[in-house]
Amino acid sequence: MSVTSSAALAAVIDHTILRPDATEADIEQFCAEALQWSFASVCVNPIHVPRVAAALRGSVVRTCSVAGFPLGAMPTELKRRELEWVLAGGANEVDMVISIGTLKGVGAGPIGDEVAALKTICGPAPLKVILETSLLTDEEIVAASLAAKRAGADFVKTSTAFTQKGATVEAVALMRRTVGLEMGVKASGGIRSFAEAMAMIEAGANRIGTSRGVALMREAHF
Repeated sequence: MSVTSSAALAAVIDHTILRPDATEADIEQFCAEALQWSFASVCVNPIHVPRVAAALRGSVVRTCSVAGFPLGAMPTELKRRELEWVLAGGANEVDMVISIGTLKGVGAGPIGDEVAALKTICGPAPLKVILETSLLTDEEIVAASLAAKRAGADFVKTSTAFTQKGATVEAVALMRRTVGLEMGVKASGGIRSFAEAMAMIEAGANRIGTSRGVALMREAHF
C-alpha cells in the first residue's frame, strides 16, 4: 500500500480510545478530531457506541467498537451478544479478540468457527480479528490469519495494546504475506509516531489503530 498524501494517511487511521478511564468529554474530543481530519473511524468500548454513532452520523467517519476485548477469553455466545449490541447501537465496524489460549491449546479450528459465526452477524460491516501477535509464534500467526481469512473476516489485526508489546513490522509483514492482497491487515498497539505508522504501512498494513492520530497527522510531511 502506498500513502502519498495527508488525506490518504488520515483515511487509514482508526482514531482509538479504548482506555478504561475515558470520559464522555474524551470521547467527544476524539469524535471532533476524527471529523476534523476525516479519519477512517473512531474506535471505542461498547458503552460509548451510541454517543459516537450520533456524533459521526452523516460523515465519512465510521463508528468502530470491540467484542471480547481485551482478552478474548470468553465463550463465543457472549461475543455474539456483545457484537449484536454494538451493531444495534450504531457501530459499523467491529474488532474482535480471539481466544488466544484456545489457539495455543487446540489449534485454529475453533478460531475459524468463531470468526465465521461473528461475521454472519456482522454482514457487510467489516470484522477485524485481533490475534495479539506478541503472544504468538510465527506459526500461530499464520494459522490464525488463515483461519480468519477462510471464515470471511475482513481484516486481521495485530494487537489490543493491552499486552507488553504491540504491533511489529515483522508481524505485519507476515500477516500480509499470509492473507495476500485481498484482505485487510490492521496494525495496532504502540504506534506513536508518523515514522512508525509509515513503517507499518510499508510492511503491508492498510489500517492503523492508534490513539495518537492527530499527532501523526501533524508530523506528516507530504
